[in-house]
Amino acid sequence: MEIAEDDRYSRQERFQPLGKEGQQLLGQSHVLIVGAGALGTSTAETLARAGIGHLTIADRDYVEWSNLQRQQLYTEEDARQRLPKAVAAKNRLQQVNSTIKIDAHVMDIRAEELESLIEGVDLILDASDNFDIRLIINDMSQKHRIPWIYGACVGSYGITYTIIPGKTPCLNCLLGTIPLGGDTCDTAGIIPQAVQIVTAHQTTEAFKILSGHPEALRGKLYSFDLWRNESMNVGIGDAKKESCLSCGPDAVFPYLSAANQEKTDVLCGRDTVQIRPAQRQTLNLKETADKLDRVNEGQIESNPFLVSFSVGAHRMVIFADGRALIHGTKDITEARKLYHRYLG
Repeated sequence: MEIAEDDRYSRQERFQPLGKEGQQLLGQSHVLIVGAGALGTSTAETLARAGIGHLTIADRDYVEWSNLQRQQLYTEEDARQRLPKAVAAKNRLQQVNSTIKIDAHVMDIRAEELESLIEGVDLILDASDNFDIRLIINDMSQKHRIPWIYGACVGSYGITYTIIPGKTPCLNCLLGTIPLGGDTCDTAGIIPQAVQIVTAHQTTEAFKILSGHPEALRGKLYSFDLWRNESMNVGIGDAKKESCLSCGPDAVFPYLSAANQEKTDVLCGRDTVQIRPAQRQTLNLKETADKLDRVNEGQIESNPFLVSFSVGAHRMVIFADGRALIHGTKDITEARKLYHRYLG
């Protein structure tokens, strides 16, 4: 039986707003996906099947059993081998579509790493797990005039927003407007349907940008809660600030500066990493302890000054200013992973 390769994208091409010309543009596009967890795997598979010509995937983590419930590219064998997520994602996507180019990078994304990946990229998709990285993506997007699509989900809640440099408010403009929260999938859980809704909106917006249809973009921030049967489109055009240091006329891209990035130190003579958030926080330690107690089965210890708990071979000590000590490791990447897993 002859394989009809030319028929591969026929159903997409029959969608009139896209057509053959739009499909050709998708095939010439390069998308960078930051993160290969639930959102990253879902968006990567959608774009690979759709024929995006070049995908670059960057992630610092490896596959664990708890990922298999929602991170759709991974298998039990990937978890047994603790295969890096970026590598496992590339392996699977090459089986899905062998005609596209896929680059996998096992790295902890900060400004320097992102700068090394940005050349030739047409669009950045956010599939990260914390706001430090998102603010770096935002500044890098503004610096290089590359659109990016913010996306996040936890529990049954999700949110997404498309940012076009020079036209829309950037993420820095929206700080204090959008709900940031402190919950993560490890503390509040997540249902896979929330992932799929965010994926659908992110990748549809990606199609519009890459196929040359910016007029079809939503132009609003979209959020939803599937369990509560709620959804909302919020017009935020007025949120764009002339004084914004990320996208205003006097932009200096503050989150690309070391002064505004998370600080990590391996403490001298101790098997401990200290992490300090880029901006000083004020945590409610009782609420933090209660939240962690729900997922750590009574291993929480607290006093008016700190919260301490064990996770595997590590002990985390969290202070009211957001600073944390991760005992039992000198590996900064591992320490960051634990910090963002439990503190968001």
